[in-house]
Amino acid sequence: MSALEIAGAVRTYGDLRALDGLSLTVAPGEIHAIIGLNGAGKTTAMKAIAGQTRLDAGEARVLGAPVDAAGPELLARLGLVIDQPFGYPELTVHQNIVHAARLHGLGRDAAASAASSWIARLELQPWAARRARGLSLGNRQRLGLACAAAHDPDLLVLDEPTNALDPAGVLLLRDMIVAAAARGAGVLVSSHHLDEVSRIAHRITVIHAGRVVGALEPGQADLEHRFFEMVRAWDAARSAEARTPAEVRA
Repeated sequence: MSALEIAGAVRTYGDLRALDGLSLTVAPGEIHAIIGLNGAGKTTAMKAIAGQTRLDAGEARVLGAPVDAAGPELLARLGLVIDQPFGYPELTVHQNIVHAARLHGLGRDAAASAASSWIARLELQPWAARRARGLSLGNRQRLGLACAAAHDPDLLVLDEPTNALDPAGVLLLRDMIVAAAARGAGVLVSSHHLDEVSRIAHRITVIHAGRVVGALEPGQADLEHRFFEMVRAWDAARSAEARTPAEVRA
């Protein structure tokens, strides 16, 4: 069973086709990175996985069940950082993580223990008693990551998780992702930092114009150049197809 499967996903917003037949999978224990230009459809795909946007066609399945039919117990097995990290401004760092863990089904004592553990793992100790609204952007991101991971989810979906992180935070994030996969969680991560995802990803999929246009091998040299060449080649082929008369294409 896949931890995550998207098949033939289509989502339109007026004239904009944000997803155009997108299909991808994430296996348990796999770190699958998706990369693409701004507007490629990465965040829309992740919102469909989280049930935050409804597909016009196709299907998204998480942990074996259609997202549309997923109940609270199944959704509690997900960990999400999409668009903005989770965090109630009026609560402290420790309170936020406890609250997130409780929302995902942990008991009071287990949630408190998880909060203390993740504060240490993401080096948030100096800010544990500070309200979230007083955090820097980088520490707010660390808080959101802790909230997403505190309950040991079976599927982690992370949209640009390195946003605002300093080099130390990026290393902590890397350890977090690798550890999650090592215990069997599926991880879907989007990033503009190709070198960073190449260090940990088992697969790298290129998304462009709402669809999968290719794959890159983790660890390859010049990933950025390979990525842009792939995107430009797809755009060129699409432009050539558009200029070809319909009767010729037929």
